Amino acid sequence: MKAIWGKTCLAMLTSAAIGVSASAQAQDECPLPSNLRVVIGSTSTGGDTYQASSIIVDQLAEKLDINAKVDAVGVMGAFRALERDRRGNTIMVFHDGSYLGNLYGVNGYPDIFENYKVGPTFAINPGNAYLVPKDSPYQSMDDIIEAAGNDKKIRVAIQPGGVSELGFSALKNAVRLKHPGKESNIVAVNTGSQADKNQLLFDGAVDVINGSVQANEQYTNLPEDDQKAMRFVWLTSPEETIAQTNEEGMGKTTREQLMQYADVDIPMSADSDESFTFDKEFFFLYNKDMDQAAVDCIDNALADVFEEDEVNEQLKRTFLVPDFKPSTEASEWIQQKNEKYETIIDNLKG
Repeated sequence: MKAIWGKTCLAMLTSAAIGVSASAQAQDECPLPSNLRVVIGSTSTGGDTYQASSIIVDQLAEKLDINAKVDAVGVMGAFRALERDRRGNTIMVFHDGSYLGNLYGVNGYPDIFENYKVGPTFAINPGNAYLVPKDSPYQSMDDIIEAAGNDKKIRVAIQPGGVSELGFSALKNAVRLKHPGKESNIVAVNTGSQADKNQLLFDGAVDVINGSVQANEQYTNLPEDDQKAMRFVWLTSPEETIAQTNEEGMGKTTREQLMQYADVDIPMSADSDESFTFDKEFFFLYNKDMDQAAVDCIDNALADVFEEDEVNEQLKRTFLVPDFKPSTEASEWIQQKNEKYETIIDNLKG
């Protein structure tokens, strides 16, 4: 009996040793710290950046058997933390605002392609939207463009220097193309949070606001005589992106209902049939001197994570679209977007 127990115990110890050895080997091959700090370009723990980051970081930590914490330090704090850490103990998650801020000349926004490494993309928020009061005379973006062309001032509440302003720039550019010289009738009302933009609409101080499906869908279900009632006129994501969301959509609004606000005719240039679309994508950023082996490790781990149903289902439950691209592909793609939207912004400067 003792001999049998001894053999069994030896086998268990040998198996455990092999497991420990394999785990140690994996850690050697992946030079990430056991405690990883993930800073994000937002101070909110209730917004989409934190929500998307938390889902992915939890999955990444489990896959690599490390501790990882999302830290909502804001844009400037995140860039500073990333700049200081060459060892890879701190990495960053943000979205297209990271390069748009630089294109718009916002103080403190560096050139991410020059100063950092762009890591993998992992999610799209297809909910970037523009809304009007439910009793607005403007039924569509065409109505808004034509009104501006007829010298009606259209006041648009945005948060300047990023995702919020990009759609505004596209609208202004569309007026410039269809009604040259009338683009000044699209007027930015610069403000801060989504709550601030909503309040401007409630008070009748603006005609249009930038919002999101997640934040504003609830107001679209209110009766028209409610001061807070609003309706969508434009979702900047193309139909093909929104088609990847769950069929039930968001709140009381189905995916099919949301898709009618996508692929709106917002021309990009006079010599092209291309209409403006924009997907708000989330991706990692690294210190430019971070070990390439660590970059590869995250790429490989996320590739494994996205092969499983769990993370895809988690993202879709929050009206986010799974969007994994490894670092090299993601960097090229984000640079292409940067160049595309730079053209619109430069046209308006001219």
